[in-house]
Amino acid sequence: MTTESKGIVTKSTGSWYNVTTEDGRDIRARIKGKFRMDGLQTTNPVAVGDVVIVQLTAEDAVITRIEPRKNYIIRKSVNLSHKAHIIAANIDQAFLIITLRFPETSTGFIDRFLVTAEGYHIPVHLIFNKVDLYDEKDRARLTELTKVYESIGYPCHAISAIDKEKTATILRDLMKGKVTLISGHSGTGKSTLVNSLDSTLDIRVGKISDSHHKGQHTTTFAEMHRLDFGAYIIDTPGIKGFGVIDFEKYELGRYFREMAEKLPECKFYNCTHVNEPGCAVKEALTKGEIAESRYESYLRILSDYENENHYR
Repeated sequence: MTTESKGIVTKSTGSWYNVTTEDGRDIRARIKGKFRMDGLQTTNPVAVGDVVIVQLTAEDAVITRIEPRKNYIIRKSVNLSHKAHIIAANIDQAFLIITLRFPETSTGFIDRFLVTAEGYHIPVHLIFNKVDLYDEKDRARLTELTKVYESIGYPCHAISAIDKEKTATILRDLMKGKVTLISGHSGTGKSTLVNSLDSTLDIRVGKISDSHHKGQHTTTFAEMHRLDFGAYIIDTPGIKGFGVIDFEKYELGRYFREMAEKLPECKFYNCTHVNEPGCAVKEALTKGEIAESRYESYLRILSDYENENHYR
C-alpha cells in the first residue's frame, strides 16, 4: 500500500533526508529523480527547511515533490564554483553570530552574509558573542560596528555565555514562533548558545585551534531542531563563502541597504559606484553617510564576482 504525506526536511546528509511529517512522524527518505527550483543550478536538490511530499510504502520513503520555497540562503559550492549549495529554505530570520576575537569575524564576512540575506529577503540580527572577553579596544570596536549596522537597519545584540539567563531571555523572545537560521564562523559559540536555549538539545561544541585561533568545523550539514519554547532553529556549518549568484554587476549595490537608497540619484542607471561620474554612492561615502568598511566590502564582493563570472 502506498500513501503520501507532507513534511518538512530537518536534516540532509547528501543521499538521505530526515523528514518530520505533519502527523509528527520522523522518517528517513530518499529523493526520486532531479528537482530544479526556479532555474537555480545547485549541488543539492533538497534542503533543510523544504516542505516536501513523501510517498510512503512498507519498504521505502521517497520525496516526490518540493513545495514552492518562500526563500532560501546559499553558499558557493566547495567543488563546483559556478554552482550553489542551498544551506536552508523557508527561513523567517537569521542570526549571524559574531566574535571580535578568538576567532575574529571580519566585516567582509559580515557584509557578504548580509548581501546574501538581502538577496533572498531574510531579516538578520547580528549577535555579538563573548563580550565578557573584550578589552577596551574590543568594546570600542563593538560600539563602532553597532552604530554602523543599526544605522542601516540591522538589530545588534551583545551577549555573553557567562550571563546565560539574560542571553537566553533575549534570544528566546526574538525566536519564539519563528524558524531562525543560526550561522557564523566555527568557534563563535553557535552550538553553546543553542544548547543553552533548550536543555534537551546536545549539539556538538567545537574547540578553538590554539595555533590559528580559528574554529574547527563541528557541523557538516545544516540541521533543523524544534525548541521547547515554540521555535525552530537551523544550525549551519561554519561557512566561509556566501554569495548572491546570477546578477548584473551594477545590481550589487541593491543588496547594500544604504547604497540602495542612493541608487536613483546616480547619473547612470548601471552605475557600479567605482569610477563613474555623478555617482551618488561615492558622494555619500565622502560625506560619511556610508561607512568605509561597507564600501570596501562592496568593492571586494564586486571584484570576486567579476573574476568568477557569477554575473550574467
